[in-house]
Amino acid sequence: MDLKKLIEENICNYIFSNYELKVSYIEIQSTRKEYKGDITVVIFPLIKLLKKSPLDLGSEIGDHLLSEIKLIENYNVIHGFLNLNISNNYYIQLLKKVISQKKFGISEPNEDSPLYLVEFSSPNTNKPLHLGHIRNILLGSAISNILEANGKKVVRTQIINDRGIHICKSIVAWQNFAKNDTPDITHTKGDHFVGKYYVLFEKIYREQVSDLIKDGYDKKYAEKNASIFQDAQNLLLKWESGDKEVIKLWKKMNNWVYRGFQQTYSELNVHFDSNYYESKTYLTGKKVVEKGVADKIFSKKSDGSVWVDLSEDGLDEKILLRSDGTSVYITQDIGTAILRYENNPEMKGVIYTVGSEQDYHFRVLFKILEKLKYSWSHNLHHLSYGMVDLPSGKMKSREGTVVDADEIIDEMKSRASNISDELGKIQDFTLNEKDQLNKMIGMGALKYFILKVDSKKRILFNPDESIDFNGNTGPFIQYTHARIQSLLKKGGELSDNLNDSLIINVKEKQIIKKVLEFPSVIKNAGSNLSPATIINYTYDLVKDYNSYYQSVSILKISDKEMKNFRMSLSFMVARIIRNSMNLVGIDVPEKM
Repeated sequence: MDLKKLIEENICNYIFSNYELKVSYIEIQSTRKEYKGDITVVIFPLIKLLKKSPLDLGSEIGDHLLSEIKLIENYNVIHGFLNLNISNNYYIQLLKKVISQKKFGISEPNEDSPLYLVEFSSPNTNKPLHLGHIRNILLGSAISNILEANGKKVVRTQIINDRGIHICKSIVAWQNFAKNDTPDITHTKGDHFVGKYYVLFEKIYREQVSDLIKDGYDKKYAEKNASIFQDAQNLLLKWESGDKEVIKLWKKMNNWVYRGFQQTYSELNVHFDSNYYESKTYLTGKKVVEKGVADKIFSKKSDGSVWVDLSEDGLDEKILLRSDGTSVYITQDIGTAILRYENNPEMKGVIYTVGSEQDYHFRVLFKILEKLKYSWSHNLHHLSYGMVDLPSGKMKSREGTVVDADEIIDEMKSRASNISDELGKIQDFTLNEKDQLNKMIGMGALKYFILKVDSKKRILFNPDESIDFNGNTGPFIQYTHARIQSLLKKGGELSDNLNDSLIINVKEKQIIKKVLEFPSVIKNAGSNLSPATIINYTYDLVKDYNSYYQSVSILKISDKEMKNFRMSLSFMVARIIRNSMNLVGIDVPEKM
């Protein structure tokens, strides 16, 4: 039986036997670090019920537990808290038990597990992924891993924004200025190639608007009548009418972009199980909106536009179809949600990983789906996150000053390489081993820095700070794992027969207690959709281990049983580091 449960039942039985008072719940928690003890019984509620002083009641219950549970060695009472000291024997036995469990704390899904869909990335096909996408992708991928570790089946998906005026802008610029260049001809990554023409469109457009204003036209007229903008509008109309040549070119340019996206996803080591495309889902959305008008859920105004009035729900009126019958973003989101549930009718919920600037949008979307009487509308969750800035300031994609995801990835690998060279500890590595290690360190630094912060908070991403080998960083965690692997390699084979009568020190007991927290950490991370919970737990574990490592001898101790215990403890810490980092998409090296 779980020790905390055993203590709780024992106290409840004692109170009933001696005071004829039925108590169904006793709060029991881990003892705070600043106090002596391992398990704390909160006796405040009992003090009022039994009308005794904290010291008298705490001592009375403490004496009873000492006589009934052999694992309890002694106790102390501080105010309304009864702090219990648990025997070394108990913790060594638990360490032995968890070492035997390769997937300790992780519940793998099976056929009967509930299914969840996690949406992330959701790029536009007119430009490369950028730093903001990186947070989105890393957060969505980590959440998917954590949900699976909580025994849930997960479908990783994205909605690709592949239609609309912004896509047509890239196409028009390519038609006018590319001279039939392609990514292969120019040796350019596909998404960067297309993105270059989106930026060029905006440059030419601003110049044309400026020229029209100089010719005496007002700004509003100039913005609508610049010739390159008119070309993009006409192209959009041709696309929507199904013009074969336009569709062929649209598909060709989108495929260039998809190949580029896949390279970036591969660098980040993320994947998707399904893709949805706005060019398809908006059609479903339009049909549903039109039916909503017929069912009087939505209303059509005199100009032909369709709206939903959500004022009674604390929201505003929202347009669903423009007067010309064209859709807006929320139209395709309605269609996407419906298609996903049609494709996965057993699904228990959808988690949308989207920036906090879309908080209102998702409140509206979920309310519309509720009004459409979809029973699953209450199972939709918006995982909102803050933006990512660099020390140089906010990114602006239209001006061509966006920090591309690929640029950040290359920069992190380069910084890792420079630091490795400076430290001079990998001279015996092959060139391939060096490249693999530098990628592991660079990507670990990036992912750790992004994910250690609560998702709702805005991040100022500092590449120099992220790759420091000291402090709360990915490389610090990775180095500790490599150090333990080196220690285990030198120490020889471990024995399964841990001597549970060994006298272990305070730091060793603290590390075992920290290891035992791992299952509850995974559970909390899943419940709160929080990779930061995993990362901050791992950092605390690594800090405790490094303090311990500096304070004792592990390999040079003469007592073989104590040496085996300390190596076994180190082995389990390394396993927890590896498993926890895998959950957030970070690889840890065997040597560095």
